[in-house]
Amino acid sequence: MSNPKTIFITGTSSGLGKLTARFFAEQGWNVAATMRTPEMETELTAYENIRIFKLDVTDIAQVKSATAQAIEAFGKIDVVVNNAGMGTYGALELAKESDIDWQFAVNARGPINVIRAFLPHFRANGGGMFINISSFMGITTAVPLGSLYNMSKFALEGLIEGLYYELKPLNIELRLVEQGGSKDNNFRESIVWNNNPDIAAYDELTAKLQALMNTRDDSLLDDPTDIVQVIHSLATGANKSFRNVVGATGNQLMEMRRTMPIEDYMEAMRNFF
Repeated sequence: MSNPKTIFITGTSSGLGKLTARFFAEQGWNVAATMRTPEMETELTAYENIRIFKLDVTDIAQVKSATAQAIEAFGKIDVVVNNAGMGTYGALELAKESDIDWQFAVNARGPINVIRAFLPHFRANGGGMFINISSFMGITTAVPLGSLYNMSKFALEGLIEGLYYELKPLNIELRLVEQGGSKDNNFRESIVWNNNPDIAAYDELTAKLQALMNTRDDSLLDDPTDIVQVIHSLATGANKSFRNVVGATGNQLMEMRRTMPIEDYMEAMRNFF
């Protein structure tokens, strides 16, 4: 029997990251599961083929350390999943400087840090794969007050597409997963909202968006296991698509974006609010 493959996943403390780690472990893969607070984890520690490593993707020293530890533990990493992410919403004018930088640091610079750390390992092995968890907000826009989140995901899309040309000759594969709203991903609860009590110009729009988020019907959200299945199909090579839009909402928005002039599309989105 051949040795099991190994997958390295960022952001596995909850949501999609944890679900992905569990799924791959149950499929017989070795899993390097990373998170900022491994001392808090109780579920993934029950799996014999999961090892947990401390990692904040914005900390370059920690990225290098976690990468080295995972390689030492398993010998070879076959697939890296850049999953860790966060979202800040609200009017750009109201955003704190630190939140602007944090949004980019986690969603764009974080994957850069992880990719750069693994490239020597993949080159030495003659190949590997980076699966990058993006969002349909990385290839379209759908709600107001999301400019910073959109920026970070658009940046990730451009980064990965641009890397294709330099990494394909090295047999290093790149994939993007454009997921949308899914159940149990606690995205809504973890949003950082920009606000300034001295500026009321954006209050009405902010209230509308927050009300929409707070009253959404979670039964209409996508099943996160569908996203995990796509990640697995990419990791195993069964699916070779570069971009993978998952879920009804994302695919509907993409169809609108493809078939409408951009001015009409943006006005149609704005009119929802």
